[in-house]
This record gives sequence, structure tokens and C-alpha cells, in this order.
Amino acid sequence: MMKQLLITSIFVLILSGLGLGQESDTLHFLEGVEENGDTLPHQDLKTISVYPKIVFKSKRWERRYYRLERKVKKVYPYAQKAAELLKKYEDEYLAAESRREQKKYIKKVEEELFDEYGDELKKLSISEGRILIKLIDRETGHTSYELIKDLKGGLVAFFWQGVARIFGNNLKDEYDPVEEDILIEQIIFKIEAGII
Repeated sequence: MMKQLLITSIFVLILSGLGLGQESDTLHFLEGVEENGDTLPHQDLKTISVYPKIVFKSKRWERRYYRLERKVKKVYPYAQKAAELLKKYEDEYLAAESRREQKKYIKKVEEELFDEYGDELKKLSISEGRILIKLIDRETGHTSYELIKDLKGGLVAFFWQGVARIFGNNLKDEYDPVEEDILIEQIIFKIEAGII
């Protein structure tokens, strides 16, 4: 009896699946590429990056990776915002006629940024700050030291480099997605792909 019920259920599912095809009045056309007198269908596909599944040496390495992942997720939006604001304000900064006007403009932008993000940035840990320095280089193409030097001057950049060195950071650190920062690059890929 049970066997007949199972066979009947499978038969009903198969028959109901056959009738589920969609009918559509709309036609979809693919672009064609002519090659050797023949027209071949062509469609551009998005590039897909594939990373191997991470195999951890130990539980300790796994914890370190997920800790890095949390930190990158926390500071990556700040690096993106820094790149966005740099592009936004760069033209106005360069359009200023004198160095004095540039300094006033920088002061205004600093106040605006500290009002909006100051409390959050002050709460970053030293390691999160280190990651942020590298991500700012990734997003802007300039090290934090170069940005400070260009916007505030060499003496101010030297001062903040000294402060960073006291806490074990370096404003001149560059982002290396191939070797040193490959895990950060993979995490950013996952963030942008919506995986994490």
C-alpha cells in the first residue's frame, strides 16, 4: 500500500511539473556577431572571480580571519566615504585662489567631517585604524601621509606620522592586494558581491 502511494505521488508530481511551462508573448533577441559569414549569438557576461574555500590551519587562524572580516566590514565604508569626499572636494580645493583660502576651505570640510564621523572614528581600535589606512590607499590611490601632506602641509603630516608610529601604525603604508593584503582584498570582494 505504501509503495503504491509513493509511486502515485511521484507520478502526480511529474505530470504537474510538465504543465508548469511559461507561455510568453514577448520575444527576446540576442545580439549577434558576424564571423566568417555566419551570425553567432553573443551576450556579454559579468566577470566572476573565484576564490578557493579557505582552509584554516587551526581554530586560532579561523578566529583571526573572522576577526579581520569584522574589522574590514566596519572600516570599509569609511574608506569609501573618504574617496568619495576627496573627489567631491578636490576641484573646489584646487580652485581656491590662495593658500589662505585653501586652508579656510580645509578647516570647513574638517569641521563638517568631524561633526558627522568624529565620534565613530575615535572609537576605532589600533588594528582597525591600520586597516583603514590601507583601505584609504586602496580607494584613493594615495597613502594617508600623502593626503595629509597635500592638504595640510608637510609639518602636520610629519606630526601625525609620529603619532601613528607611537601606536604601531604607519601612514605611509601602501595597500598590496597581491601578497600582504590578499585576505583583505578577498573580504572586500565578498562585501561588494553581497556574500557577507
